[in-house]
Amino acid sequence: MAGTVNKERKDDLHIGGQAVYEGVMLKSENNLAVVVRDPKNRFVTYKEITKKKSRFLRMPFIRGIVNFIEMLDIGIRSLIWSSNQALDEKEKISKKDVFFMLALSIFMVILFFMVAPAYITKLITKIIPEKGFMFSLIEGVIRISFFLAYVFFISFSSDVRTLFQYHGAEHKVVNCYEHKRPLTIKNVKKYTTLHRRCGTSFIIIVLILSVLIFSLLPYQNIFYRIGLKILLVPILVSLSYELIRIGARYPKNFLFKIFVLPGLWLQKITTREPTDKQLEVAIQTIKTLLKMEGIKTG
Repeated sequence: MAGTVNKERKDDLHIGGQAVYEGVMLKSENNLAVVVRDPKNRFVTYKEITKKKSRFLRMPFIRGIVNFIEMLDIGIRSLIWSSNQALDEKEKISKKDVFFMLALSIFMVILFFMVAPAYITKLITKIIPEKGFMFSLIEGVIRISFFLAYVFFISFSSDVRTLFQYHGAEHKVVNCYEHKRPLTIKNVKKYTTLHRRCGTSFIIIVLILSVLIFSLLPYQNIFYRIGLKILLVPILVSLSYELIRIGARYPKNFLFKIFVLPGLWLQKITTREPTDKQLEVAIQTIKTLLKMEGIKTG
């Protein structure tokens, strides 16, 4: 995969994305590109021009919520599209399948990350006042433990492992681009599978902040408390997004280095070293995105 990045490039171009089924999705503020490898070993590409956000939607603390909703939408659509390209005709996903999976996912998130931690904490902390910070701290630790255990155990699945390899490939090509190096397999291989702006880091920051913010909630009954937690999710998302941005802007700041460490540690599970073929897909994706941005890659 020969080629060099043109010197006249938009250095302020922020690229984000995710791994998809047998491929990679990458997006900038204006464009979106998804590339997968189909059963016949060919690259299949999806391109989309994204709508420019108004100034209001790009304001601090508003942009985090908007970006979260946008990435959920794009992520789900990209996963569906990639699956339908990479799978055989009989295995393709229908809209009914998507609706069922989304409904089940929302139910499982509320059950295992809100209801279960609250009930377990109430059972094991009878001697601790329910309105105290200690109750929220223990509940938060249980919630984070559930999440870490979930990520750890699914990592043993062969399909998930492949997804994590594409996740690593995604980070490697973005790191290579951000260091202004030619986008070749040889160069991309040199870079880490970790990235400070990763969604994995975002989730960990949300979970940590939830311990602090939920400790301020009044305790009447468990369902009232869970309802308040759901209402506070947009605030958690907004704060976490801003912290991720600041941390990426000041990578050498000691406090922010400590703050992003848990997310980087978790990425050691959610990313894996990709194969050359997987790197080819990731390189093709970023080149497609850069071409859409009018940036020559050689």
